[in-house]
Amino acid sequence: MPNAARARPDHNGPQRAQFESNKKKIYATQRVCGICGQEVDFSLKFPHPLSPCIDHIIPVSKGGHPSDLGNLQLAHMCCNRQKSDKLVPQQDFSTGTELISNRVLPLTLDWKSM
Repeated sequence: MPNAARARPDHNGPQRAQFESNKKKIYATQRVCGICGQEVDFSLKFPHPLSPCIDHIIPVSKGGHPSDLGNLQLAHMCCNRQKSDKLVPQQDFSTGTELISNRVLPLTLDWKSM
C-alpha cells in the first residue's frame, strides 16, 4: 500500500492544526485517562509508558473523525497502545469508585521509581 493511501489527516494533512488545538484543550482540562480511569501524570514524557497522549474514541481507521473534540480523549500511552484500533464502550469515571480492570499490561521496569 503506498504511503499516500495510509497517510492520516491528523498527522500530516489538513486536520493537523485543529488536532493540535484540541490536544491543548484536552491537556488543559482533563486529568484522568479515558481508558483506564487513573490519573495522568503530565510530568512524564514520551517514551514513558504512562506519559499522556490523545486517544481517538472512535479510531480513525473505523471512521472516527481525526480532529473532532468529541472524538478525542486523554489517555496514558500504554493504555492507548493496548486499545489500538478497537472500539470500546465509553466509560464513566466520575463516580469515584475504584474500577477493577482485567487488563494485563506488561511492566518490564518499575517506571514509578525512575
